[in-house]
Amino acid sequence: MERVVIYGGTGGIGLATARALRERGVALHLVGRDPVRLERAASELGETGFTAGDVTDPDLFPRVASEAGPRLAGLVYAVGTIQLAPLAKLDPARIEADFRINALGAFLAVQAAAPALKAGAREASTGVVLFSTVAVAQGFSHHASVAMAKGAVEGLALSLAAELAPAIRVNVVAPSLTRTPLAETITRNATLASGIASMHALQRLDEPEDVAALAAFLVGPEAGYVTGQVIGVDGGRSSLRTKG
Repeated sequence: MERVVIYGGTGGIGLATARALRERGVALHLVGRDPVRLERAASELGETGFTAGDVTDPDLFPRVASEAGPRLAGLVYAVGTIQLAPLAKLDPARIEADFRINALGAFLAVQAAAPALKAGAREASTGVVLFSTVAVAQGFSHHASVAMAKGAVEGLALSLAAELAPAIRVNVVAPSLTRTPLAETITRNATLASGIASMHALQRLDEPEDVAALAAFLVGPEAGYVTGQVIGVDGGRSSLRTKG
């Protein structure tokens, strides 16, 4: 059975996307750093293979391509970082780490999977979903490194959407702050989380399921005429001002 590969498959958004796709009967191949968590997720989901490895290792991507099979139904790169720091405290190593994990990893994942994605595109194109952040469009203080890396992801997606059409569609989901383990250092502070939530028109933070619903849609055939888009799942943060 053709599978959708999900990098970051045991993370908050990645696992929520995996669950949404399995509800649709899609077979999966998860990629993550922790083999125990991967095995646990695969057992929960069923029809799920997995590969353990770190996206900073360039050898991971051809290994995933080999283990996931010769035909793929889609790819989701749900890997990211949250390194918030003022300009004066950012050093090249931190910036390079953000770029390597967010942008270079996304590029290598698509590059390695492209032959299988093209092979899987028979009656309808296959879908690739990458992830950005509302901070690229809005401009938030202390977000220079991650916004720069995710801005590169958006540029990558537009270029690949043009180059790989019509067999492969490439789109980007740009969430606001989401209640995931990655963001726990921010969201576990109730006062801080409430203050950030109040900046959104919908007056709450993103949940992983909010983001996963769009990601699963964009991978599937229902989004067969959607490509080259950056779509916010951000409670209106990128475009609405309800105060001031």
